[in-house]
Amino acid sequence: MPYKDDRYYIEKVLEGDATAFTELVDRHKDNAFTLAFRITGSREEAEEIAMDAFVKVYRSLGNFRNDSRFTTWLYRIVHNEAISALRKRTPETAPLDETLVENYSEDEIHENVSTLDENQQQRLIQSALEKLPPEDSMLITLFYMDDQSVGEISEITGLSQSNIKVRLHRTRKKLYHIINRSYLNVPVL
Repeated sequence: MPYKDDRYYIEKVLEGDATAFTELVDRHKDNAFTLAFRITGSREEAEEIAMDAFVKVYRSLGNFRNDSRFTTWLYRIVHNEAISALRKRTPETAPLDETLVENYSEDEIHENVSTLDENQQQRLIQSALEKLPPEDSMLITLFYMDDQSVGEISEITGLSQSNIKVRLHRTRKKLYHIINRSYLNVPVL
């Protein structure tokens, strides 16, 4: 079966073919879950948020204006749902000390991590992402794993593009710090 883009399935759903929505869900459920998980840190909550987001998308599909990618619109809904869920609970993460983040060389970390095999590197990165505050983990996921542009992330999160660039820069530094500390088996502060 030839590849059809999201707009094809959106049109089918709008024409009354509700089963075409299944294709949209199948294509994007993993990324929706990952985004919700990065924000909430809870698998159960992320599953519920992703399901709720798809229900909202289905009900609002007629309002989709096609002025952005479908994924950008979907991720915006997932993001809002996840942020709402976070606001309902108390914060569980403590910020990293910014002075610690500045006191190391990225080249040293690259050198250290390059000695690990690919699976070890992936586990180390995954572990580091889980130690980041949810908003930071979400930004890294959207930018590097979901290939969203800074403009698209701005649409999703409501943050300015310059704010996103600054936060991505700081988050990369935090991530490097966590990876370096984890690699050296030193507890992250």
